[in-house]
Amino acid sequence: MRIGVVFPQLESGTDVGAIREFLQAIEALGYAHLVAYDHVLGADTSTRPDWKGPYDQRSLFHEPFVFFGFAAAVTRLELAPAVIVLPQRQTALVAKQAAEVDVLTGGRTRLGVGLGWNTVEYEALGTSFTNKNRRVEEQIAVLRKLWTEPVVDFTGRWHRIDRAGLNPMPIQRPIPVWMGGTAEDALKRIARLADGWFTQVQPNENGRAAFERFRGYLRDAGRDADAFPIEGRVSVSRLRGPDEWVSTAQAFAEMGCTHLEINTMGAGYADLGAHQATLERFRRDAHALFTALSR
Repeated sequence: MRIGVVFPQLESGTDVGAIREFLQAIEALGYAHLVAYDHVLGADTSTRPDWKGPYDQRSLFHEPFVFFGFAAAVTRLELAPAVIVLPQRQTALVAKQAAEVDVLTGGRTRLGVGLGWNTVEYEALGTSFTNKNRRVEEQIAVLRKLWTEPVVDFTGRWHRIDRAGLNPMPIQRPIPVWMGGTAEDALKRIARLADGWFTQVQPNENGRAAFERFRGYLRDAGRDADAFPIEGRVSVSRLRGPDEWVSTAQAFAEMGCTHLEINTMGAGYADLGAHQATLERFRRDAHALFTALSR
């Protein structure tokens, strides 16, 4: 199992030197990969009394692909957006951006994609929120064609590529496409289409039941349920303290997760130094887990 870190977008600030120090510090601690969430615009909630979303116009989010270009220059971490809201973005442009990150990292990237929830963001980007579930499947097919074929001639319901191709092509052909989601339809879609699952379920009774259902969907799709990659998430803000961070990580390992991410975002830390201190604490307390999982 590979252990990585969620980049704490909300508290990351814009001090480039501090961001570089944070990235290099987590690499030095032995974390294997970096995950970044995706939000393009935040809605002004002052005129939306019924707003239910967790983020608004005050929420700071660096754009993942641009940010990963910087991260690739200062570390050798694997880089994985988790997740790009694919249906609100142009598919060919995402293919180009992901291919560039793959080149810059020497093939150390995964593309996490999902459907999102922010209707304001969809509208501002000129895309439809209502057909996103159907459109994302065609988008994934288009991404894989663009990453593996020098010239693509494709006609679909939402895409037309008239004998065109990417240059540079990615190192990985295709780049692994991981998906997020927890609804039953999402689990079935991930089992059919994805190369990995960014799960948000927790390692409890409900989470173990969800894993069993998901692995059943994998078998229904003719895939190896025991080998399919899954990344669990240890969210510091939802747990009671360091002991529970470690026990949760161990529980994910026992459930068969191949990857794990430690999420300090939203835990009340004022700056990247406080996030780093927590990641250092987890690395120290989970020493045996890191040692066992790195063999």
